[in-house]
Amino acid sequence: MEIPKHVQSVLTALEAAGHEAWCVGGCVRDILLGRSPEDWDVTTSALPEEVLALFGLQAEPTGLRHGTVTVKTPETAVEVTTYRIDGAYHDHRRPDSVVFTASLDQDLARRDFTVNAMAMDLRGKVRDPFKGRIDLEQNVLRCVGNPDRRFGEDALRILRGMRFSAVLGLEMDPGTSASIERNRALLRDIAPERIQAELMKLLCGPNAGWVLENHPAVLGVFWPEILPMVGFDQRNIHHCFDVWQHSLAALTQTSPVPVLRCAALLHDIGKPSAFTLDGKGVGHFYGHAKASAALTDGMLRRLKFSNNFRERTVRLVEWHDRDIPRTDKGVRRALRALGEEDLRLLLALKRADNLAQAPAYRGRQAEIQKGENILDKLLAEDACFSLKQLAVKGGDLLALGFSGPEIGRALEALLEQVVDGALPNEQAALLDHLQKMRDAASGEETM
Repeated sequence: MEIPKHVQSVLTALEAAGHEAWCVGGCVRDILLGRSPEDWDVTTSALPEEVLALFGLQAEPTGLRHGTVTVKTPETAVEVTTYRIDGAYHDHRRPDSVVFTASLDQDLARRDFTVNAMAMDLRGKVRDPFKGRIDLEQNVLRCVGNPDRRFGEDALRILRGMRFSAVLGLEMDPGTSASIERNRALLRDIAPERIQAELMKLLCGPNAGWVLENHPAVLGVFWPEILPMVGFDQRNIHHCFDVWQHSLAALTQTSPVPVLRCAALLHDIGKPSAFTLDGKGVGHFYGHAKASAALTDGMLRRLKFSNNFRERTVRLVEWHDRDIPRTDKGVRRALRALGEEDLRLLLALKRADNLAQAPAYRGRQAEIQKGENILDKLLAEDACFSLKQLAVKGGDLLALGFSGPEIGRALEALLEQVVDGALPNEQAALLDHLQKMRDAASGEETM
C-alpha cells in the first residue's frame, strides 16, 4: 500500500523546506499489516510556527500547545505534529506540558504500544527503535517501555490495548496484560464518552470474545454489573457455560454491528439476580430478560450512549427470550413493534443465543430461520406494519369528523386490525370500518 498523494504532498513540502517528515503511528502499523489506514498522521522536526508559515492558508492551529497543526488538502485534512517529549500526566489523560525535540526516536518513545511507535518516510523507509515490526510479525501487543508508566499517563490506553488486541488479533505480552489489570482502576478518571467510543470498537473486533474473557475486571470498573456474571454456574442442562462465558460465546456468533454486539454482551446480565433453584437442584432465571433490560438501560446511560442506541439495545435485550410465533400474524406484530432492521437484529441475537447453549440444545436454528423466511415473504408482499404504510391518513379521518388525539388513537386501532389480519389495508375497507365505529358510538350516545 502506498502513502496517499495528499499525504505525500505534505511530506514533500516539509522535506523541501529542510525539515524531517514521517508518517507515524497507526497508519504505519496498518500499512505493514496490509490494511487500509483510517487516519494518516505526520510527525516532523519543524516547529508549529514553521508548519503554519510553510502551509499558509492551508494550515489551522488546532493544537499548538501540543505541537499540532492541521493542514487542509483537496482530499482531506492531515494532522502534522512536531516531535515532542511529554511532561507529567496528572489527569491520566493528557500531559501537563510538552517539550519539542529534534529527535524522532524521543517522540516515538512517548507512544503507547510498540506497533504504534513506528514511522515511515516518503521513500518507504521505516524507523522502528522499539521493534514494533517484530512484534507485529510475532502477533504481540507490547507497551513501549514501562507499561505501568504508559497506562498511568493515559488510562484510556488500557481499553485501547484491549481494542487493538480484539481488532488486530494481537496477543498481549504478559507484562502488558498484567499491567492492564494492575492499573484498571485508573479508568475511573476517564470521561464516559471516551470509554464508550473505545468499548464499542473493542466489542466489534473479531477477537473481542477472548479479550473480554481475559479481562472482565476491566469492564467491571465502569460496569460493575458485569462481575456477578463471571463464573456464575447456570445449573441447567441447556447450558455448558457460565453466564459470562455464554454471553461472550453469543457475542462471537454475531456480526460486528454495535447495537447487536452490545445486546449480545448484556442480554443475560440480569440472570444472577433472577436465579432460583428448584427442588431438583435445577437453575431457573424467571424474568431475567426484564431484569437484564433494566440493568442495560442504566449501564448505557452511565456511558452517555445516545438515546437511540440505548433504546434499541434495551429493546433487543428485553425481547431476546420472547417467543415470536412463526406465523404471519406473529411476525407482523413483531414488525410493528420493532421495525424491519431491529427485528432482523433480534433474530440474529436469538440465533447467537441458541448457538451459545449446550450442543444438545442448539436445535432452534431452523425455527428462527422459519421466522426470517416469513419476514422476507411479508416484506416482499409489502405487508403493512407501520402507520406510514396504512392506506388511510389523518386527513381522511378529519373528513369523517375525527379530531385531535382521537385521530391518533383511531389510526393506531386501524393499524392493529390490519396487522392482526382482521382488516385489509385498503382505503375503502378502513374508512367503512371507521364509519361503522362512528355510527356505533353515536348510537350508544343517543340511547
